[in-house]
Amino acid sequence: MEVLLLYFLLINILVFIFAGYDKSQARKNNRRVPEKTLFLMALAGGSPGLLTAMLLFKHKTSKTSFIVKFAVILVIQATLIFAFLNYKK
Repeated sequence: MEVLLLYFLLINILVFIFAGYDKSQARKNNRRVPEKTLFLMALAGGSPGLLTAMLLFKHKTSKTSFIVKFAVILVIQATLIFAFLNYKK
């Protein structure tokens, strides 16, 4: 269980850093972090980190396609968590 918690902590820290770096690069008009990378990290358990970065850095918050895709990831994760918790009962 400790390994799983450590994994989630690390993936959330990483996606937060990547999103912050992407915002920094966007301001400088430099090469960016691909959205696919951010989505894969969110799907791998980093959605709280990405959501925190989005709100804190105001990053990708006005891009509707990004918000919709991210919302789909959140729904998938919420469904999996709900199913897992109900399966244990």
